[in-house]
Amino acid sequence: MYPDFPIGPLTLHSFGLMMALGFLAAGTVAYYEFKRKGLNPENVYWLTIASAAGGLIGAKIHYLLLHTEELKGDPLASAFSGAGLVWYGGLIGGVVGAVIVVAIYRLPWGKVLDACSPSMAIGYAFGRMGCFLNGDDYGRPSDLPWSMEFPKGSPPTPFGVKVQPTQLYESFSSLLIFIIVMLLRKKLKRDWALACVYLIMAGMERFLVEFVRANRPGQIQQQVLALGTALVAAAALIWVQTRPDPAARAR
Repeated sequence: MYPDFPIGPLTLHSFGLMMALGFLAAGTVAYYEFKRKGLNPENVYWLTIASAAGGLIGAKIHYLLLHTEELKGDPLASAFSGAGLVWYGGLIGGVVGAVIVVAIYRLPWGKVLDACSPSMAIGYAFGRMGCFLNGDDYGRPSDLPWSMEFPKGSPPTPFGVKVQPTQLYESFSSLLIFIIVMLLRKKLKRDWALACVYLIMAGMERFLVEFVRANRPGQIQQQVLALGTALVAAAALIWVQTRPDPAARAR
């Protein structure tokens, strides 16, 4: 693990660096997807900024709701520390930020979500790599050949105890989801379909990885949310793909 990267007199925190690279990669992919779908790519800048800000705030709020003892003990330190982010809070906060931008510019929701689906996958892959470098969100003790220790993790693993690197599981899974979504984006013609496929895969990935994640507050809640997301997205995909085509009826 490499929580910090010293560069001369400066020190870059790996988690923040990976988050920044994730937003940059997500914004770049979204820019070209907006162009491909005939949307104004300039809107991606505001969409990325709003989603990033909303995601970070939402992720922090969700973490504090799950760790109220930290908030009670030292509210300011807990609220403004760099540690402690929960993905589903980030998803909700990011969606809220995106809703504001979409409403202001009156963008078509289905096309926007489809264009942003590969972006969310690649951004999450970078984010989880940041967790790995920082040594947090690791898995349960294991004797698997690829298990490892995080002696300077958040929190550190006990001396001599190896755990599953679930951060890498999620990062590599998200890269695979990104590839699948990119391959399907020209085959799924209907609005909302690609976003549904992404949510199905992302929900199932999170549901499965929670079985080997280290125990922590809200773990069952995360699994329920993940499974619920996948099931709702699957039902929505069936509806989107089977409903009469509005364009065909217009002709």
